[in-house]
Amino acid sequence: MTRLKLMMGAATALVLGACTTQPLLEPAPETLTDVIAEPAMKVDVHKGDFAEIQQFVTPGGVSVWLVSEPSIPILSLEMAWKGGETSDPDGLEGLSDSVVYNMNEGAGDLDSLGFQTRMEELNMSFGCSTGNDWTSCSSSMLTDNASDAMDLIATAFAAPRFDAGPFERFQRENLIAIKQRETSANWLARKALTDAMYPEHAYARQTSAESITALTPDLAREHMRKLMVKDRLLVTAVGAVTPEELAPMIDKVMADLPETSETGTVADIVLPDALAEPIIVDLPQPQSLVSFSAPGLPRDHPDFFTAYVLNYTVGGGGFESRLMKTLRVEKGLTYGVYTGLSTSDHLNTWSGGGQTKNESAGEFLAGIKDELSQFVADGVTEEELSDAKAYLTGSYALGFDSNAKIADQMMGVRQEELGIDYFDTRNANMNAVTLEDVNRVAKEYLSPDRFTYVIVGQPEGLD
Repeated sequence: MTRLKLMMGAATALVLGACTTQPLLEPAPETLTDVIAEPAMKVDVHKGDFAEIQQFVTPGGVSVWLVSEPSIPILSLEMAWKGGETSDPDGLEGLSDSVVYNMNEGAGDLDSLGFQTRMEELNMSFGCSTGNDWTSCSSSMLTDNASDAMDLIATAFAAPRFDAGPFERFQRENLIAIKQRETSANWLARKALTDAMYPEHAYARQTSAESITALTPDLAREHMRKLMVKDRLLVTAVGAVTPEELAPMIDKVMADLPETSETGTVADIVLPDALAEPIIVDLPQPQSLVSFSAPGLPRDHPDFFTAYVLNYTVGGGGFESRLMKTLRVEKGLTYGVYTGLSTSDHLNTWSGGGQTKNESAGEFLAGIKDELSQFVADGVTEEELSDAKAYLTGSYALGFDSNAKIADQMMGVRQEELGIDYFDTRNANMNAVTLEDVNRVAKEYLSPDRFTYVIVGQPEGLD
């Protein structure tokens, strides 16, 4: 699934320095003196409150954001290419998943066991994933072993094996998952919603037994060369390394990738009006899953931060959210209910859901609608707004307690095109949200009539 990177929390200079004895922004020691980039690169440095982020393009043309962290001898990398599951040809749904599954299952002279053993010897990790819009690979390694580790990754990109054994294992696992999902309330709810709202869009396509069975190693090998190309590659890195040390290693890793490819275009989704009645999906089980979804906001919308702060009070704040306080604590209708904002390249939603006993499904659905109506009518209180902003700004640091997490956060900013100063401005944007802003957005987005409702189970008590 698509990685949804909303970058919600607080960024301060202490985030990266809290667990170190040396200042974050000191230049990394020259621990990899055997590799030096030629010719000299232009390195642009953003000296923000979050960190000193170095931007450069390698001699081979790869765009990189780097935070040099000299006190931790670990290098963490994120690599991402625009294009993912939506590029799968009709009838071959699952092809992109087969590519990423096999990227660490053997390369060059190493079969699957040999590749995994070599990663253990080098004390490194390497793996890939894909979603609707992006294909990604991640790796972490000791800087002492960085050259050898990057050689192994380079082999994975240059000569992936796609051996029959691992490929057939991928197919078996997916065929089992296809059978299991037919009894998954969450999957059935998502499918019912996409079938109702955007059935012809690429986001609505599903793998099938036929599409998985039709896949072959040769098809995966060919598709890998369409997904992973140089001109759509973004890299973020954090570790005890300088731009001059890192650039030649990245260029070596990417040397055999194609320069470019065509993956097709995907249209934006314009959601139709919400359905007047809930969609009922029959599933014999003691509980009913109630989910609801409405159009949301893109990340660049002027009201996105306002909506995010509001969502904390609606259903994003756990036991601090009103839906939990009312429907779980006061009425005892559910163990949990939530809401969240979801953004992607072609669809933005404001969604939520929870489970309740079949006998109380009608009361649970009515309670959700009543709470949404209360937000529209009365908005939030000053205390709720203050609590939401305090939590969302104060908890942000928890997402930056390792090199890998920092590299991942930077990649999210790059993919969403939020700007290199995002980490420095994010908390200020949160704190700038006013009560008037929040209550205006509540009136515009939280009317229960805007949401399409899906109930999976055998619900009772519906009007």
